[in-house]
Amino acid sequence: MKLHRKSGILLHPTSLPCSKGIGTLGKTAFDFVDWLSESKIKLWQVLPLGPTGYGDSPYQSFSSFALNPLLIDFDKLVEYGIVENSEIIPPDYIRDDGNVDFGSVVYWKNSALKEISLNFINKKDEKLKKEFKSFCSKNSFWLNDYASFMSIKTFYENKGMWNSAWPKKLASHDEIAVEEWNKSHKNEILSYKIIQFFAYKQWLELKDYAVSKNVEIIGDIPIFVSPDSADVWANQKFFQLDKKGVPKAVAGVPPDYFSPTGQLWGNPLYDWKKLKKDGYKWWILRIKQMLTLVDYIRIDHFRGFESYWAVPYGSENAVNGEWLKGPGKDFFDSIRLELGDLPLIAEDLGVITEEVKVLRDECDLPGMKIIQFGFDTGEAWKGCLVNSFLPHNYSNSNCVTYTGTHDNDTTQGMLFSLNEECLCLVASYILGRKVGFEEASNLRHCGELCRQLVKICFSSVADFAIVPLQDIYCVDSSGRMNMPSTSGSNWSWRMSKEMLYGQWAEETKEELKELNMLYAR
Repeated sequence: MKLHRKSGILLHPTSLPCSKGIGTLGKTAFDFVDWLSESKIKLWQVLPLGPTGYGDSPYQSFSSFALNPLLIDFDKLVEYGIVENSEIIPPDYIRDDGNVDFGSVVYWKNSALKEISLNFINKKDEKLKKEFKSFCSKNSFWLNDYASFMSIKTFYENKGMWNSAWPKKLASHDEIAVEEWNKSHKNEILSYKIIQFFAYKQWLELKDYAVSKNVEIIGDIPIFVSPDSADVWANQKFFQLDKKGVPKAVAGVPPDYFSPTGQLWGNPLYDWKKLKKDGYKWWILRIKQMLTLVDYIRIDHFRGFESYWAVPYGSENAVNGEWLKGPGKDFFDSIRLELGDLPLIAEDLGVITEEVKVLRDECDLPGMKIIQFGFDTGEAWKGCLVNSFLPHNYSNSNCVTYTGTHDNDTTQGMLFSLNEECLCLVASYILGRKVGFEEASNLRHCGELCRQLVKICFSSVADFAIVPLQDIYCVDSSGRMNMPSTSGSNWSWRMSKEMLYGQWAEETKEELKELNMLYAR
């Protein structure tokens, strides 16, 4: 796939400001598209959009096809005539500024959405009812199983299918048992379908608006799916599970940039032989559906298609895993045969072998370059600056460069973490001359080093240059989105109102326009 020179911003919709509790697909999302367009930014990259559970990670979703109900904007439901203003007043503890408190938002918003969806059943709006019927028909291949899964999971106190609380036949997705369940839980199942209708309607309206403003969206597909998902429940034959639905081994990565003990993700592993025998149909449906929602797809953990790290189930960390062969080029050839040339971006970070590079290049996929990773402050970097993540070492333009990602510290936070010697080295690289500690410290403090790294990102030969919004505004470590292998406050950062509206936002917009003009993006 050939990319064309563009710039982008990485920001998950949950991080948008000025809506109750969490960023939504409402007015602020449309205003953000306007801000991008007026800044001459042509790409908006988001994280996975699915419904999240424990830990709130978008990489552990209840479905690869469903959208996160928390993104639904209540004001737009009022516009549709589905609900009255008086029915969507949140409790006092739900705020429209500050970080997301997922526990409070989930408790309030999911309950409200369920009530709204059940009221929708009795509405007489034939146009909306026709839209809903069409949505259910087009999406039946995933929607039916998702709605059934969520209704069963809710009934059994949100426990997973492997838990003994689930009747064995339901846990194994026995067709007769599922059909009987559906008959006796019609309203609950209908509620989940209606909520997905709301989410899809709002997302597609936003996507259409982005197209009209010359802004394309980069979506994100995690290679693996959550063990607690409709994907696994409805497709158990495609996963390495025992007879009780428990994974035999789980996914992760060995020690890398992010963690000395590796990352233990806990996702069930695919049975690639059975997927291949089926023509990879589940994956084809997954990618095809995603391309109705976004313009490009970043495939997370691309190296897993060449070899994946299998960790024995029950392990405390990911250290004692082993590399097993993935489906390789055959997988991508099969997808292309069915869907044509694909706008995919390979997340080729971590432990990358020559075999992974060959697979990426044979599939003609752009990889990722993270500028922060270029500042390896070990002895090798100090002498000759040979790190492949530094822009002067990019061998060609067929790549996507970032200042940083959602999984590492903000660039300003990274700069504040450096000791005196390292800071001087980084400042010297950025400015192209020898820089002493006092000057480097002052430039770090005022955000100038962070701004210069954004400039370097834009000026690189990479076809796509993408910057997390936190780095655009020189946000310190308080803006970090995720710290792998930890839980608690991840995924909760929200931009302030001033970053989208007012003088600061206007000045930043002009600076971005200038960078895009200077570097032909």
